[in-house]
Amino acid sequence: MKQITGGRGKGSSVNLPRVPADPPARTASVEELKALAHPLRWRILRLCFDRAWTNQELAERLDVAPATVLRHVRALVGTGFLAAEPVRTGAKGALERPYRATGRTWRLGLVDDGEGLVQQVDLAMLGAHRAEIIEAGPDASRDVRRGVLRLGPESQAELHARLVELLTEFIERDEPEGEPLSYLWSLVARPDR
Repeated sequence: MKQITGGRGKGSSVNLPRVPADPPARTASVEELKALAHPLRWRILRLCFDRAWTNQELAERLDVAPATVLRHVRALVGTGFLAAEPVRTGAKGALERPYRATGRTWRLGLVDDGEGLVQQVDLAMLGAHRAEIIEAGPDASRDVRRGVLRLGPESQAELHARLVELLTEFIERDEPEGEPLSYLWSLVARPDR
């Protein structure tokens, strides 16, 4: 089982719902996998992690039609990945509803359902990360590594455990004045051809 990990540490200056430092792992349902199988949904989740956004704000920020964003927001709300906050009065006096990421994707186990949904979720995360890199501009890269390994199951498990431990250490630091950064860790089997 693969897991999605991440989060914000205890030093966070952002007012988020508290998520346990080590939330219990759980397996994603087919409905949840379908909800996470689109890169725009991962971008919405990422934006709504730091602060609440309305549908209109998300549409403007992502340069996507409001109706399209609303369809994605509803899918994320329906699976509990986004939560609606109380209605508020916007800058122009209209009522608006902001949404916030709930953190339910953290330590979410991805088990292949036989329909390729796990691969779709992987590709959606990759697509969202790629879009963030492009949007951030040519000077945004802080570090990148790509390589190849040959590891047996025990070594793969060790690599996974050590990386989770290392990432958890830095996630828990969450330096309020630090630079906002994004990371993506992916280990995939290479085609054996």
